[in-house]
Amino acid sequence: MTHVRIIGGGLAGSEAAWQAASAGVQVVLHEMRPVRPTAVHKTDRLAELVCSNSFRGDKLDNAVGVLKEEMRRLGSLVMRAADQARVPAGAALAVDRERFSSLITEAVTTHPLIEVVRGEVPRLPEPADSPLIIATGPLTSESLSAEIAALVGSTHLYFYDAISPIVLAESIDRSKVFRASRWDRSLRGPEGQACGVDDGEGDYLNCPFTADEYARFYDALMSAEKAPLHEFDDPRFFEGCLPIEVMAARGVDTLRFGPMKPVGLPVPRTGRDAYAIVQLRQDDLAGDHYSLVGFQTQMKWGEQARVLKLIPGLENAEFVRFGMIHRNTYINGPTVLRPTWQTRTRDDLFFAGQISGVEGYVESAASGLIAGRNAAAVAKGLPPSEPPRETAIGALGFYVSHANPRHYEPTNITFGIMPPLASRPGARVPRNKGDRKLAYADRALSALDGWIAGGSASAASAGQVPAVAP
Repeated sequence: MTHVRIIGGGLAGSEAAWQAASAGVQVVLHEMRPVRPTAVHKTDRLAELVCSNSFRGDKLDNAVGVLKEEMRRLGSLVMRAADQARVPAGAALAVDRERFSSLITEAVTTHPLIEVVRGEVPRLPEPADSPLIIATGPLTSESLSAEIAALVGSTHLYFYDAISPIVLAESIDRSKVFRASRWDRSLRGPEGQACGVDDGEGDYLNCPFTADEYARFYDALMSAEKAPLHEFDDPRFFEGCLPIEVMAARGVDTLRFGPMKPVGLPVPRTGRDAYAIVQLRQDDLAGDHYSLVGFQTQMKWGEQARVLKLIPGLENAEFVRFGMIHRNTYINGPTVLRPTWQTRTRDDLFFAGQISGVEGYVESAASGLIAGRNAAAVAKGLPPSEPPRETAIGALGFYVSHANPRHYEPTNITFGIMPPLASRPGARVPRNKGDRKLAYADRALSALDGWIAGGSASAASAGQVPAVAP
């Protein structure tokens, strides 16, 4: 029996392996760790999260929430594990990192049709009967990167990514912070609590600044020494994941309109908004670690300890992990890919995950989901298929394969890359912005259900998707 071969055991590779194996196809999944470690991974587990622990919004009034719901309906392993490992995060989905990666690793390594091979794959295999999915992520090894660059006919594009620091919960001065979700927005509802421990007080710890405190913090941030980049690299950051010092350099108030915006979070003792606020999000189920929301940084570690302790409530903070910066690598998707995540030049070759030109945990897993299903279809001699463009998962594949290649950057899912609501004759477009978002969601889920009912979504599948072990 032919098989599917996957290089990379991150979110996309793990999801692709699960989907192909669930379709009854043998899978060989190559993961170079721990034989070949990376600068940012700490374990040998599959789908280890090295940046934030947040999968972002989980309601249907935002595009990534719609994408999550579509993935759940398509039997996503990543979403099932994330739901089991979730921790309080307001209206967002955040997870306990260790439990999440352990669930993924257990599910993949115990699947009877998946073989996990540890060790680096330095060269691209030649075209063969067995489909190949490249899901090596943003830290693809140099040798394989060179092979991929030669394959796509040009050098890689790249950008820099930075990850947020994490503090020990018991070292936070609770007398100076308050617990709340912005606008009291949470996943709580009439059905009861949706995640973790819910005492009705909100899911974030908030550190409020006065104008003077913010000025001192800003001055210290601007004078802090940064970690050096390689002299031959042109630093190019993804706009959705900018280091705080890069944002701060754009103007003294940029942070106050970004990750430090105080709106919707009135300080209990005054009843008014603070001048600025830093939010802390619970990073594990035990609640003993908190990450600084939106505080990706390239400051040197000693400087981080000095500058971040100027945040009210963190004066005596103990840092479990400092932020760091690393280079991300991705292909120019519109010149290389089809909406099925196949390459334009080889039917047997797929890309998935961040290297394919998407940004974000959920988007990476979503690309792996479709790539895995389509690779299984090719292995069975069936035609690959793509979800409708009206769906979030279909719009993502279409955008990555059809955007302007001259200025392409990795993209998150947004309603803006989905077809306009008025694209259909007689379509009614709600005037209210919130209603329009829900209309996008309703249309997307209806289109997905029709695709599933029509058999296209399940053409590569066989049997019931196994459950993830608790």
